[in-house]
This record gives sequence, C-alpha cells and structure tokens, in this order.
Amino acid sequence: MKETVKNIPTVRLASGEEIPAIGLGTFGSDKYTAEQVGDAVYGAVCCGYRMLDCASVYQNEDRIGNVLERLFQDGVAAREDLFITGKVWNDMHGEGQVIASCRKSLEDLRISSFDLYLVHWPFPNYHAPGCSGDSRNPDSRPFRTEEFMQVWRQCEQLVEMGLTRYIGMSNMTIPKLEAVLPLCNVKPAALELECHPGFQQPELFDYALAHHIQPIGYCPLGSPSRPERDRTAEDVADTAMPEIVRIAKRHNVHPALICLKWAVQRGVIPIPFSVKEPQYISNLKAVTEDPLTDEEMECIRLADKNCRLVKGQVFLWEGANGWEDLWDTDGRIAGS
Repeated sequence: MKETVKNIPTVRLASGEEIPAIGLGTFGSDKYTAEQVGDAVYGAVCCGYRMLDCASVYQNEDRIGNVLERLFQDGVAAREDLFITGKVWNDMHGEGQVIASCRKSLEDLRISSFDLYLVHWPFPNYHAPGCSGDSRNPDSRPFRTEEFMQVWRQCEQLVEMGLTRYIGMSNMTIPKLEAVLPLCNVKPAALELECHPGFQQPELFDYALAHHIQPIGYCPLGSPSRPERDRTAEDVADTAMPEIVRIAKRHNVHPALICLKWAVQRGVIPIPFSVKEPQYISNLKAVTEDPLTDEEMECIRLADKNCRLVKGQVFLWEGANGWEDLWDTDGRIAGS
C-alpha cells in the first residue's frame, strides 16, 4: 500500500479557485522513457499529487493518457480531482494550429479539457527534441508582439470552446509581458518561469503577483537532470549552496526539500519531477510539515546567485548576441 500524503497546501488563483501548491513535472524525455514517466505519474497520484504539468514536446502524453485512464478506472482519483496543464510547442503557432495542438494533446491524454494551457515559449523558434546546444534553426526570429498575440487569440478561443479553463504564458520577461498584457482579452492565470534558490527572479515574480498571475516554478531543485546542452561551467548547484546545505542539516532533510519548502512558502508552485517513488513522496511531504522560519526564508532570499540554468540558446536567431537576448536582460525586447 503506497503512502498517501494529505493536507497539501493550496494557492488561490485570481478567479478565487484554490489549486495545489505543488505539482509533478513530466519532462523526462532526455533521460527517461515515456513508460517510466507514466509509471511515476500513476504512483504520484496514488500518493497524493493532484497537479500534473504536461507538454506536447515531452513526447509522453499518450503514455500519460493511458495512466490517467487507469487512475480513473481504479478509483484512485476522478478527473475533477486533478489540475492538468498542457502547452503548445513552438512549431504549432500558426493560424489554427494552437487549437489543433490542444485537441491532439487532449486526445493523447484521454481527457476532454485542460485546467490550464500555456504558450510554452513566446516565439515560433523550433528546435528538435534532444538537439545539441549549438543547434540553430535558420528560420528563428526575435519575439514579435503581433505574432505572439495571434497565438494568444487562439488560446482565448480555447477557453471559449471549453477546451481549457485557464490559459497562461511561459518563459516570458517583464518587457514582453508589458507589451502583451494590455492586449489580452483573457488575462493569463499563470506564468511558468525558471525559479529556484540560485535563480529567484524577484522582479518577474513580483510583477506577476502584482498583475494577479500565479507563478509556477520549473527547475525548482536547480534541475540536476537537465539536458547537457543547458550545462555550463559557471552553473550553481542549488543543493550544494552553503545556505541550503546548512538549513537542510538543521531540518535533517535532503537539501532538495529545502528548495521546495522555500518555493511553496514564497508563493511559487514548484513542479519537481522524479521517477523514483521515495523522492516524489518526500518532495510532496516536505511542503506539508516542518516549515522554514522567517530567518531561513530571508537567508535563502539573500543567497540568490542570479544563475539561469535553462538558457534557451537553441532558440537564438541570426544576428543575436547570445542567450541573454532571449531574456531581455537590458530591459528591452531584443531584436524588435
């Protein structure tokens, strides 16, 4: 009998709905098979996870769909118990393609609608899954507000069609958000962003909250299993940060669990991924007990290294200076 974790904290969306304060990521295509990810989803839901973060580019939605069907049939959870996120990939930004992509994901997942559907990256710069870090697509181009809004209008249609309850954005910057938010008929309910103690993005985090957008943090443990193309010699390992290690010893837990406690107490929804049952159970349990003190939260806040791990260099366009251009580090939309 699997251990079931109860009393999972929640966060309140701008709509007033409360959703789980922690979810399970499903990106494992660089290291794990779709079957391994599916097995982890089954086990995690049995243990108490109620939020699943999926994406078409992860190449495992059909397997997860088989698992969801089993979970519903076995009475482990009902569809309405789960908060399921999907995402449109960069090669499906054209007219009508967002809706087609959403329908395909729903078909693969064997559900009738998403709870949240995101624009995975804010431009149509495609790269093949598993490509090398120096891979470049000659058709890549900078962010364009009009182009993004054509994608967002299709997302708004998804809400009207009942194919998703909420829509959101991912991998955005403040300059990009400032360009598009005034044009949105349906405001984003959530924003996925890289977020962990070594890369806290305080300005973007505060901006999202000020605009009633819920932050969802990917790479919440510093992504120790991220693809090789996203690794550089300067990267900071969150679980080795002295401040995190010191606090973990005080709480007698693995440093990874301190990262998750910090995220949930800060107000970010972390979406850690693991195929190992002891890990995904301890990840969930960590946010239900033994909270960090105010002093520990402040210590971690001050430990921010501003170290982005997922740099996205495979999306660069001809003429770009470097991966920093993807993130508008000088305060303006690069290449526009």
